[in-house]
Amino acid sequence: MQAHMLFEGSGITVMDYRCTAGPDDVPFTEQHASHSISYVRKGSFGCRCRGRSHELITGAVLIGAPGEEYVCHHEHHAGGDECLSFSFAPEVIDLIGDDLSVWRQGSAAPLAELMTLGELAQAVAEQHSDLGLDEIGQAFAARLVDVVSGKARRQATISTRDRRRAVETAMWITAHSAEEIDLDAAAQQAGVSPFHFLRMFRDALGVTPHQYLVRSRLRQAARLLAETDSPVTDIAFDVGFGDLSNFVRSFHRAAGVSPRAFRQASKGDRKIFQERLALH
Repeated sequence: MQAHMLFEGSGITVMDYRCTAGPDDVPFTEQHASHSISYVRKGSFGCRCRGRSHELITGAVLIGAPGEEYVCHHEHHAGGDECLSFSFAPEVIDLIGDDLSVWRQGSAAPLAELMTLGELAQAVAEQHSDLGLDEIGQAFAARLVDVVSGKARRQATISTRDRRRAVETAMWITAHSAEEIDLDAAAQQAGVSPFHFLRMFRDALGVTPHQYLVRSRLRQAARLLAETDSPVTDIAFDVGFGDLSNFVRSFHRAAGVSPRAFRQASKGDRKIFQERLALH
């Protein structure tokens, strides 16, 4: 595990984690000393906490609570993972909200409202934005509490083999998200029937295959909006949307702002950021 500190302030610490572990490596246990959120920006890993199993794929978020133990593994994916992690002091959590239904949930599925902010956070970390890491970290945590509160995931019984199939197919969707992908094609990739695949994917990862496909496209769009000057229309088609108006509606619903406003916010327009991206 490679760890690099990107920012350390009085209330927030930001780390870049890169893990190359695979299925043959021994799972490792870590205990969190503070509230934290870790955005999975690449790859996947598994985690067990409080008797529950979590599969975290690109776009998902590991939610850490003080004193909790997490057993992390890479049983279902050999490519390792990369995470952007934010740890928060108690006074920041007091401001954001110490909702136990959120902080003890363990993880959040790839949600569009979080993936767009996660990609903006990564752009900030790579100095493609004029925003501060403490600003985006607080915004990310506030949005997570707002979105995840009261949405506890149902714990489904699913076999190890199906978990692996779901994770591997999610990685395939990530790699081919700009292409035309339907349920039959994804199920064929997983080697199961479409009906079984839909239930398997949803139970293992918390989203349907189509939801994950659309959110993967939005995640890529958020990154391009923050890091490039490419026209919005070009970005929409490049990430896989066949219709500009559908892209604009979907992005606005996910990020709370239009693609153009999101780009303005990434360039340092803090008024948009504060009003629309839930910065406390």
